[in-house]
Parts: sequence; C-alpha cells; structure tokens
Amino acid sequence: MIDRLVDRNRLWSRLDTAVAGLPEPPPTPIAVVDLDAFDANADDLVRRASGKPVRVASKSLRVPALLERALAHDGFSGVLAYTLAEALWLHETGISDDIVVAYPTVDVAALKQLTSSPSAAAAITLMVDDSAHLDVVDSTRASHAVPVRVALDVDAGLRFGGQHVGPKRSPLFDTRDVVALARRVVERDGFRLVGVMTYEGQVAGVQDSVPDQRARSRVVRRLKQASMAQLAVRRREIADALAEVVALEFWNGGGSGSVEATAADAAVTEIAAGSGLLVPGIFDHYASFEPRPAAYFGLRVTRKPTPSMATVHGGGLIASGATGADRSPLPWAPPGLHLTGLEGAGEVQTPLTGHPAAQLRIGDLVWFRHAKSGELFEHVRDVHLVRGDAVTEVVPSYRGCDRAF
Repeated sequence: MIDRLVDRNRLWSRLDTAVAGLPEPPPTPIAVVDLDAFDANADDLVRRASGKPVRVASKSLRVPALLERALAHDGFSGVLAYTLAEALWLHETGISDDIVVAYPTVDVAALKQLTSSPSAAAAITLMVDDSAHLDVVDSTRASHAVPVRVALDVDAGLRFGGQHVGPKRSPLFDTRDVVALARRVVERDGFRLVGVMTYEGQVAGVQDSVPDQRARSRVVRRLKQASMAQLAVRRREIADALAEVVALEFWNGGGSGSVEATAADAAVTEIAAGSGLLVPGIFDHYASFEPRPAAYFGLRVTRKPTPSMATVHGGGLIASGATGADRSPLPWAPPGLHLTGLEGAGEVQTPLTGHPAAQLRIGDLVWFRHAKSGELFEHVRDVHLVRGDAVTEVVPSYRGCDRAF
C-alpha cells in the first residue's frame, strides 16, 4: 500500500515535470499516456494470450499513433473496430489491412463505400447476427462483383436457471440458430463467411477482486468460472457444426479481463484486447492481472473554496454504462484526493477533498484516470506521450484528426 502511494506521488511529479517542459502550457484537460506502462501492458497481454495473436480493440484507444504502436508490438495482429466508417478510415490511412468491425452496421453511406472498393472489402470484415444485416448490405450495392466478408456474432453469455448473464448482444445462442444463419450467408451471392466472434463481457469486463467487496467478488469469480466452462462446451459444439458448413479464417474471443481463460479455449484463434493497454479505473480490481495505469488527464486548480479543499476546472468526464460511482473519473495524483458527494465531477468545476487538497495551490495540476478506456480521447484533440518525466511526442486523437465515430 505504501509503495503504491509512493509511486503515485512520483507519478504526480513526473507528469508535472513533463508538462512543465513543453514550450507552452497546454489547455486542459491535458491527456497523457505513459509509454513505459503502455509497453509493459502490451507485453503482459501477449504473455497472457499464450501464443495466440491479440487483435487490438480500437474503441479502447482512439488514437492512431497508439493503434500503430500496439500493432507494431510482437504478438498483436489486426484491429477490432467499432464502426464501419472508422474501419474504412483506418484502411485508407494505412493503419491496418485486417479490420473486423465488432458490431453490426446499418450505415448506408459507409456500406456503399465498402461495396464499391475491392481493396476495402478485402481488408474489412462486417459483423452480423441476423439475415436482415445482409439485406441492408445488398440494398446499398448495384451488383455482387465485390464480395463482402462477414463474421457471426454469437452470444457468449451464461445461461442458468432461465436467466442470462452477460452483455445483451447477439440473438444467436443455440448451435442450430448459428448454423442456420451460417448456411444463409454461405448460400447468398456476394458474401463470404470468414469468422466468428464470442465476447464474454461478463468475464472480461467485470471486477472480481475488489478489496471492500470480498463476498461479492467471490460470487463474481464463481460466475466467471461457470461461464467459461459453459462457453467452452458451446464453442466446441458450434465449431464442430460450423466445420460442416464453412472453413473459417478466425474465431475471435475474450477481452482484457479474460485473456488467459479465453486463450485456453481451443476453438478461439485470436484474442481481442484494448483496455488492458491503458488500464482505466474499472480495470483496477481483477484477479487475473496486475493493473499498470497508462492514461491520465490533468486539470488545474482554479479555486480554494476552503483552506482544506481545492477545485479544478472541468472534470465531468463520465464513462458510459450503467450509471454509478464507478463511472466517475478517479483523482489519482497526488493520492488521497476525493470527489465530493454532492457535486462529484462537474462539467465546469470539480471540488476535491482529502489531505493533499490543503497543499494544492491555484494553478497546480491534479491528475485523474478515466473510468473507461478510449473515452477520454473523445474530449481532447492532442495526446501527450510521456516517457519518464518528458513528453516525447504530441499526437492527435481521432478528434484531433477531425474524426468522430
């Protein structure tokens, strides 16, 4: 515990020194990525994947330079994009020629671009879980001259006692339904079935080692074990049945919180991960890996409402998902600061309490961690890459490239 507090105080000093070394003070929020932590996290993801390639989830980064850095790392291969428009742009800019879009699309303009470009269609795989998705694709093209690559999104949730635990994604669960859609794709002119995706979000995206929630954490770990056991059987059954229909190029699974368990499944050929590169707040308490936070944003103190409080400008960067305290940003450096119960993180000001607040002066920087990976960079145009106590490069986010997906 003491060592972690020391590390956070050192981080405060390092990031302050790095920003102070810039020619001009940047506007806040100041987005920073610690390259030493980023690279160490990349090494750890590859180690946990046990030889299976890691497909980087772009939604968790949203910074072209970081995507390129991950893809240049041994053990990473391909991008898991979150919209077709984004995938087209990543292909156009040369960032990747192997892109799987993780969610079904009904973006007519983007589909027209895809189906009119043999190069893009060869590089990008669409996700489907309903034949209606195929209908949308066909409605955008004049001919089937350019075949469209597709993958099936199969529900990876846990079913027990009539209940479903996991993300509400695909309607495909039973092997019979998966095979039926696979046959429709294979038999339909202008489409190629090349892959399957099974994202076990109830394992990859749920904390299971929270210090002040030990009983709940034990229950979560049991649910994760039951989920992976059930899913391993289902994956094997579906893979065997699909082998009678088509030869797949890939089977994507996992997430940063379930890399080892997913990699151990023989049906899975590649692992999806992205949040594990930056380690946002909701990835702090996992039994499967030791977090190394890599992304921060800095806000300056603008007020001292009382001698024991400090108020920073801005701060209301609330994460998506079910609303709750875990979606708020974490005051991280200096350690010991807390949001207030009445105001929390505000759009234009965020009051902070805790013993370090008394020492903070107007103009000082406070460093926060966003609760979710990637979403921080929707709020900034520039991202400062830091090694040690120096900014080595300032790179654009998607926003900085005038892209919003």
